[in-house]
Amino acid sequence: MRLKISHTTEYVYSEPVAYSLQRLRLHPKTEPGQTVLNWQTTVEGARAELSYSDHFGNRIDLVSINGDQTVIRITAAGEVETRDLAGVFGADTSYVPLWLYKRDTALTKPGKLTRELIRSVTGDSDLATMHALMAAIHKAVAYRPGETRTDTTAEQALEQKSGVCQDHAHIMITAARLLGHPARYVSGYLMMDDVAEQTASHAWAEVHLAGLGWVGFDAVNEICPDERYVRLATGLDYRDAAPISGLVHGAAHETLSVSLTVESQGQSQSQS
Repeated sequence: MRLKISHTTEYVYSEPVAYSLQRLRLHPKTEPGQTVLNWQTTVEGARAELSYSDHFGNRIDLVSINGDQTVIRITAAGEVETRDLAGVFGADTSYVPLWLYKRDTALTKPGKLTRELIRSVTGDSDLATMHALMAAIHKAVAYRPGETRTDTTAEQALEQKSGVCQDHAHIMITAARLLGHPARYVSGYLMMDDVAEQTASHAWAEVHLAGLGWVGFDAVNEICPDERYVRLATGLDYRDAAPISGLVHGAAHETLSVSLTVESQGQSQSQS
């Protein structure tokens, strides 16, 4: 499938910002299941500093403000050709050893509810168990925007029984690690059915399973990622893979607005 994506993030400040440094993880890579046909990231109100790949293999664009700006507009747009691999990304290609993906973080620290969750799921194989886990999370945590924050932990989301894709991904990661599997967070895009205009990018989890490598699980939609998904970045949790992160010096009030469209341009000739 050929997907056309346009993603604009605008920050408006109540007074001029003297200094800001932002990391952009907004450039997809050609990798299993996706081929980047064309892509461009533009920034208004800030200066491009450098681009590099981090230890997770993510493309990072570093931008800064060094002046008196009140508006920053970041636009990422392009076309990506995707294939349905039934969620199987395959062998690990990052510089990070697999054992590191078993490490807890502040957002994925397990607690009583996570332990209860994994005791409730069974399967006749590791893959079947992960599918059962995904289904259990989908049932236990309702998708409700605005009820959690970027610093909400997996355990907190389980406790309040609601959250967004970030929370579902963190719960899946936390539970998979408790079961002994390396697991990571994935940020990206999803072409939603009958919804072109979106208000945020998407996120899901990947679990490393023997014989398959990395396999994706989207507990919000209870599905393994297919040709409607585009991967942007990966990491131990949201903080490693957030599309935009950084710092702003000053006490100005910030207003954030996001415009995102993901549309199908049809099947490529190779996928007919």
